[in-house]
Amino acid sequence: MSMEDFSGTCFVAFTDISGFKTMMKEGERAVRAIDTLYNARFNVLANTSDVNGLFISDYGILFSRNQNHNQRQQLEVLLDVVCKLNQQVLHNDIMLTTSIAWGEFSYHNRIEFPGINKQPIYGNAYVSAFLDIEKGVPRIQPEQCRIIKHGIPMEIFSTVTQQAHIENAKAHCYYYWMVKESENITEFKSGYQDSYNLKYAGMLNAIKRHT
Repeated sequence: MSMEDFSGTCFVAFTDISGFKTMMKEGERAVRAIDTLYNARFNVLANTSDVNGLFISDYGILFSRNQNHNQRQQLEVLLDVVCKLNQQVLHNDIMLTTSIAWGEFSYHNRIEFPGINKQPIYGNAYVSAFLDIEKGVPRIQPEQCRIIKHGIPMEIFSTVTQQAHIENAKAHCYYYWMVKESENITEFKSGYQDSYNLKYAGMLNAIKRHT
């Protein structure tokens, strides 16, 4: 899916498949996961010109490119794409992890030699979103989508926190795409934490059985 060059200030999302390194040990499972993500990409982005996406291996870079939209509108369309991507891949038991940043971003599709495509991506928004996935504190968890507050001007931040299904935290705002109503966020967080507690309880029991 070709994209026109872009340079400007926008929201950028970095999203990747949770647990992909483990899937790679099983071979076919990793291939199926990538196919699922790419099919979802095509289905979702084919219906909008306000968000573009570049997908490589197990990750994707999404950005709001409609400069006629204000910041709130840019965020809304990007969050809608993130929500639909997550919903589609979830049907195939795939989970995504997504970080969103606001800032400068530029994309240039260049063909320098016949048959060789080079697609440089620059911008502090892309770098911020990528590093938040890799090294952000607290560590982002599977299925989470969060917006980095650093670098967002106050007038933009006020529109971010007014969005439905968004919860304000210390360094981030969390977007709960999986809940139907904002009132369900607390219930979801409780169930999500319970699943982690069960995982560690299972690990503890396994250790005790063999000790």
